[in-house]
Amino acid sequence: MRATPGRVEYLVAGKAVNHMKSGAMNKHLRSFQILLLSCGLCLFIAQPLVALAAAESPSKSNAGTLLGVIEKGTLRVGVSLFTPWALKTKEGQLIGFEIDVAKRLAEDLRVQPEFHVFDWDKIVPALLNREIDIIVAGITITPQRALKVNFSQPYATSGIGLATNTALTKTFAGPNDLNRPEVTITAVTGTVSEDLARRMFPKATIKTFATSHEAMQAVTTGKVHGYIEHEPIPTFMALDHPSIVDEPLSEPLLTTKSGFAVNKGDPDFINFLNAWVISHEADVWLPSSSKYWFESLEWRKNSKETP
Repeated sequence: MRATPGRVEYLVAGKAVNHMKSGAMNKHLRSFQILLLSCGLCLFIAQPLVALAAAESPSKSNAGTLLGVIEKGTLRVGVSLFTPWALKTKEGQLIGFEIDVAKRLAEDLRVQPEFHVFDWDKIVPALLNREIDIIVAGITITPQRALKVNFSQPYATSGIGLATNTALTKTFAGPNDLNRPEVTITAVTGTVSEDLARRMFPKATIKTFATSHEAMQAVTTGKVHGYIEHEPIPTFMALDHPSIVDEPLSEPLLTTKSGFAVNKGDPDFINFLNAWVISHEADVWLPSSSKYWFESLEWRKNSKETP
């Protein structure tokens, strides 16, 4: 008989132990369920906030791309001061062929142009660092530059000419006399003109300047014998200073083509720019603008400085 109470007592104790274990498991289960509900609630709240932030601000990955330009509503344009590509009025406003081109480009994109002026050797690094969206600065299309940036098809053609100081070169029989160590030739740093000067006159002393204005002053003040630069700068210099500057060549040293430059990896941008060039060559806007800036002197009435 005692075994029976013992047996009963044992079973009761066993039930008590099992009940305690079951209660602990239920408690942990409820804690886990609460944790899951909390995480789900956080995700539910965060998801629309992330979507809202993405909608309100352009993605950093879009910086410098066509999509980024449209999202911002601003086209950041890199230019460099080369008359008449880009120069300043008496009031300090930017004008020039490239300024007109960039404004028309922004208008067709339905965005606002934002101009950034750089010395020539700083303009490509600024594009690569995404400080600007596009270079509109008469940049010559070359294979070496195409390794770093993407070019549109050309929208302008130019020739590289030579302006010389008349007094310093009056005894010279021809361009070959410039290829001597005692002769100093100037060009703007980092340009195709500088490369051409070094190739054509390897024995001469090549002195470069950051801006076209500095190079022109070096010729007119007799500090250098000659200046190699894109037309029409040599022609304008000879017209402005007929007793000081000569343009000894009847043909350009080299013919070049200029295009828009943008960062790599955005075929949509290049596609748009190519379509833009084709369209405005067909409607003669580009030829008309080029004729105004490169074949007339009307624009100089509003210019702060002359070549």
